[in-house]
Amino acid sequence: MSIAQPQILDRVVQFQKKLGLAKPLIIRSPGRINLIGEHTDYNKGFVLPGAVDKSVVMAFTPRADDTVKLYSIDYDAEFQTNLSKLEPSKMEWPNLVLGVLAQMVRSKYTISGFDLVYGADLPRGAGLSSSSAIACGTAFGLNQLFGLGLSIDEMTRKAVNAEHDYMGVKCGIMDQFINLRAKEFSFLLLDCKEQRSQYITFEQDKLCIALCDSQVRRKLAQSRYNERRAQCEEGVATIAKIQPGIQSLRDVSTDLLQSSKSHLNATIYKRCRYVIEENNRVLKMCKALENKNLDEIKALLYASHEGLRDLYKVSCTELNKLVDEALYIDGVYGSRLMGAGFGGCTINIVESVKLGSFLSEMTKVFRDKLNKSPKIHITTLSQGTHVVDF
Repeated sequence: MSIAQPQILDRVVQFQKKLGLAKPLIIRSPGRINLIGEHTDYNKGFVLPGAVDKSVVMAFTPRADDTVKLYSIDYDAEFQTNLSKLEPSKMEWPNLVLGVLAQMVRSKYTISGFDLVYGADLPRGAGLSSSSAIACGTAFGLNQLFGLGLSIDEMTRKAVNAEHDYMGVKCGIMDQFINLRAKEFSFLLLDCKEQRSQYITFEQDKLCIALCDSQVRRKLAQSRYNERRAQCEEGVATIAKIQPGIQSLRDVSTDLLQSSKSHLNATIYKRCRYVIEENNRVLKMCKALENKNLDEIKALLYASHEGLRDLYKVSCTELNKLVDEALYIDGVYGSRLMGAGFGGCTINIVESVKLGSFLSEMTKVFRDKLNKSPKIHITTLSQGTHVVDF
């Protein structure tokens, strides 16, 4: 049974009916959270993401011509182009759809024009990867609409390339990988080097996932995200001169990093150290979840935040305050910034029976310490992108 949110689904369906379009193909494409393993995916490391119950809902209707019409409910905007004239738009919001579509055309898949209406209950800029939800939803929807026969791996790659080519964000594969493969009640341990994965069960009846939105917004392409990736690549290039065969930080052990320290400037060393330590934390987290070791979960999440704050330097004052205050609340088993950083949300693991106390205390933090209205999202782990019957 689909868990698409009724409100956003109804809004999308009603809007496409208002336009006089035929019954569409409806796709639900979820946002994602990442329990631990931040900035490790593009370093070929380990990550532990899951899909959430907030999503982008997309309604596709095929056309008999080559015209493509996009309608964004969230932006209250319309965009039109032709399959023969695909290029990035200055409006920006259509570009993820256009980026995926351009790859379909370039690969010479047989497709026609289409109308696409879409909207989301995903908060933009909160670190829930609304961009990947749109890109993956587009790839999945076009594959279904035109019977293209793409594999999940092929759809993943097209969604990643759309981010690279049309958005200028040199992301890894984590967001797109989990979007198309997620299962309810599970995180997914992903080895980004070997692209092997394993589902890790999360006990949602005893533990809650609470996201505290700092309300600090950032655009990844304009942030220091690409800079961090370049710094890691610089570190790899330096270490590879010392130890031939090194291709990514995944190949670098703690001992090798320490023996190479004198060849790295202080900033590059800190970036590399964080990634290597974070990879180790991801593997430890999987064991902690399997053993239901709440104290270990808490320690690992906070250590991750410390690394992101002090070594990778992607936190901010608001995120640090949300994490620091959460750890004083009874029933909280870990808190850290989630996503690329520079804003967005913190992820908090909270004992279910103490959720009310957590919400009350964090509301005070927002109002008294941040001088902001509270934005706290309680979410559950959901299935990946799929067709919705309505």
